[in-house]
Order: sequence, then C-alpha cells, then structure tokens
Amino acid sequence: MNKDFLAQLGLKAKNPGTSTGLESFDSGTYIDSYSPVDGTLIGSVSVTSPEEYHQTISTAEAAFKVWRSMPAPHRGEIVRQFAEELRKYKDPLGRLVSYEMGKSLQEGWGEVQEMIDICDFAVGLSRQLYGLTMPSERPNHRMYEQWHPLGIVGVISAFNFPVAVWSWNAAIAWVCGDVCVWKPSSKVPLCAVACQNIMASVLKKNNVPEGVSCILIGNPVGDLLNNDKRIPLISFTGSTRIGRIVASATSQRFGRSILELGGNNAIIVSQHSDLNMVLMGSVFGAVGTAGQRCTSTRRLIIHESIYDKTLGILKNAYAQLKIGNPLDEKNHVGPLIDKKAVEDYLHAIERAKKEGAKMIVDGGVLSGPGYETGCYVRPCIIEARNEFHIVQEETFAPILYVMKYSTIEEAIDMQNNVPQGLSSSIFTNNMREMEQFLSYAGSDCGIANVNIGTSGAEVGGAFGGEKETGGGRESGSDAWKVYMRRQTNTINYGSKLPLAQGIKFDF
Repeated sequence: MNKDFLAQLGLKAKNPGTSTGLESFDSGTYIDSYSPVDGTLIGSVSVTSPEEYHQTISTAEAAFKVWRSMPAPHRGEIVRQFAEELRKYKDPLGRLVSYEMGKSLQEGWGEVQEMIDICDFAVGLSRQLYGLTMPSERPNHRMYEQWHPLGIVGVISAFNFPVAVWSWNAAIAWVCGDVCVWKPSSKVPLCAVACQNIMASVLKKNNVPEGVSCILIGNPVGDLLNNDKRIPLISFTGSTRIGRIVASATSQRFGRSILELGGNNAIIVSQHSDLNMVLMGSVFGAVGTAGQRCTSTRRLIIHESIYDKTLGILKNAYAQLKIGNPLDEKNHVGPLIDKKAVEDYLHAIERAKKEGAKMIVDGGVLSGPGYETGCYVRPCIIEARNEFHIVQEETFAPILYVMKYSTIEEAIDMQNNVPQGLSSSIFTNNMREMEQFLSYAGSDCGIANVNIGTSGAEVGGAFGGEKETGGGRESGSDAWKVYMRRQTNTINYGSKLPLAQGIKFDF
C-alpha cells in the first residue's frame, strides 16, 4: 500500500506526543498505533508526562491572555486559514483517518470535509457573537448582556471520529477567544498529531502564540484535565461510564462539561414510508463506519404490515455488502477498531441469542486473505424485543435489531424506551405521523429526523442528546454560548440612583 500520505502530513516513525503548537516534547514512552486495516505499525507517539502536561497548560494559559485580546473577526481569519490548509491536505488526512481508524475512504474524506465545514461556520460566527439589550425598570438605565472568552477548553475525543469532533469544539472555541488542549483517543493518536502539525503551521505563519492549540497523549492525561481548575470547560466524547466520571470530576470543582455519550438510535419504518429511502437510510446507518458511530442505527422498528417485505429488502442488501480494506473505494465496510471491539460484537450476538432473539442475517468474524487482522466482521440483523437487556445497551458494532409495531404511539414508546437519547428517525409520508414524532409527545432524543437516517449530522445544527447521552451540545446553532461566559451589564446614565423593585433607602 502506498503510504505517501504519512510523509505529506509530517508524520514519522516516532512522533512527539505533547505539542504546544510550535514546541514539542518527547517523554521517551510511546503509544504504538497499529492499523486495524492490515495490522501494520503506522507510527508511535510519545506519551505525555505529568511535567509536560503542566508545562503545556501553562503555555496555554499564557496564550489565552493574548488570544482573547484579538478581535473575534481576526481570530476567525486564523480559523479560515486553517480551513484552507485542510482543503490542501484533505486527501492525505482523509486517508490517514481511514487507515488508522478503519472507516471507509469516503467517510475519511467526509470527516475532513466536516472539519472544513465547521471552520467555515466558525468564520461567520466570529462576526455574530451577539448579546442582547434588555429594557430596565429604572429610568435612565440601560441593561444588556455580553459574552466574553472563557479560557482553556479541554477536548477529549473518541476513536470513531479521530478529527471531526475535535474540530467541532476547537473551531468554535477559537473564534470565541478560547484556547484548546486536545487529548485524542490513544487508539488514533497519529490523526491528532497530523492536525496539530497543520494548525501549528498556521499559528507560526501568523505569529500567534503557540499555546492556542495543544495536544496531550495518553489516558492518564484525561484525569489531569478533568481535575484541573485552570480548565473551565471539558468537552468529552465517549462512553456513558466514563462520562459519569468526567461529569463528577468537573462538577466537584464547579467546572463545565459538554458530554457526548452513548446512543441507541432507532428508525421507525411506517407503512406509509418509501421503502427505497428506508433501504438507503437504514443500511448506511447500521453498517457505516462498521457500526461504530454514536449515531449508528441500532434498532429498526417496523410496522407489522410491511415487516416481512422490509426484512426481505434488507437481507438482499446485506448480501451485496463488500467488506474489506477501507482504502479500496469499492468496499462498503471496513474493520472494527481492535480485537476488543470484535469480542464485544461476538458477546452481544451470543447474549441476544440467549435472550431469545432470532438471527435474520448471520454475523461472524472473517478470516483468510485480506482479513488477517481478525477485525473484520459481518454486519448482522437480529430479530429481538426492545426490552431485551442487550437491546437496551449500545454495542459499537454493525448489529441491527429489528422489531414490529402496530400503532405509531407504540412505535414512539419503543423508540424512547431505552436509557440513551441521541438520534432518532421516522420514515413516513403521513404528515400526522411526522408531526406526532416531532412533537412534545414524540421522540425524546436530541436529534429527530424525518425521511433520513439517524447517522450523519450537518454542522449548522447543535449536535447532542438527552438522558444517558449526557445533554451536551456541540457544533452549530447557539452551541457557541457554552464556550463563553455571559455577563449582564447595567449602565446608569442619569443623575440619580434609583434602586430596583422600587426600594427606598434614604439617609
């Protein structure tokens, strides 16, 4: 395999793991990154030592004092230049994402495009960090609110989106006047080093302090970030279990957290749906990124009148899926991230069978030429009941549970009756069903779609979910507000000092 993309991104056999933009540290202890595609050692990244951590945070603190003083549109210009560099490196960075994480090349390129899109959004936002003017009850007074930069934003990201989720946070935080310290997943550290190399070149060209963008490598760094009073906001993407630890640690020191945790996303397939659209939305939702998206489709809730027909269409589609090297654009499905993910996949299938589920499309681990890593598995379909314990859990693998419903009210109840609340969808051409699904009595998820699948999100909308998904919001809409501190201001331009609520205080 041609791996010129590694050199294009400035990656070496051994890479510094702690970077404060222009200065890099090497602790001498390394994390090795092996590709789930072919098992090759791609490169090694130095683990951040505690001493390097504190030096990095000090550098970020100093950078913040300079960065926050720059006018927001000037900060937006830096982000614009970063987007231009991403356009230049879209092909090699997309290939690295695909090779290090295992998602298809199309999805790798798409993830870099998502970085470009959020940068473009942030550039416009840099001129729209609006406050409000409110009427005062006191004469000759003006009351308004404004938004100020918050400080250092700690970003802890997951392996399944090695670069995009960081950019959702970083691009918005940067234009808000914050600096970012990023701890990527230890399963995909080289993607973070590549992004840092690109951003560092932009900072250097503009004579911007190096600490505006920093990376930290290694799981122990997460605990340091979560408990560090110098970091007012932690944005965490990962499991619900770790999310509870992050939330507890940050709340103990009265810090803020953005939590993007588990998903258990369902598509309701109405008898009034277009099954051609259902096919595309559900299959991509279930097998895209080998089922390793937080928005992957886990459950298909199908009206009983079209249940058998829908399963027949799905079985035919699954039989045509091409599984293999994700850098080959002809393949639909790449590998799972590692052997532990394969074990979880197999364990979930066995648990489903023990609970009484029925296999509609068999799963299994692939072997033979091209599958030597043992990380390639068959996407499977399992007929199950929503109340099964395994159905209530999120398994990061291409397992799709199917079940029947009779009424739209029953379908919505099934959709909502899981601990998670990230993404949801209904396929229907019935306006009443559509509106009911989107109403207060409908989906309880942070994302609710009609006639599109559960996976994939545009940067213009706020991304996040409810319940055990954590309640956080990132990316578009007014999600920028959590990266800033709100201040209410009242100005008395008169010659008297009246008190609020008509209180008299004479002496």
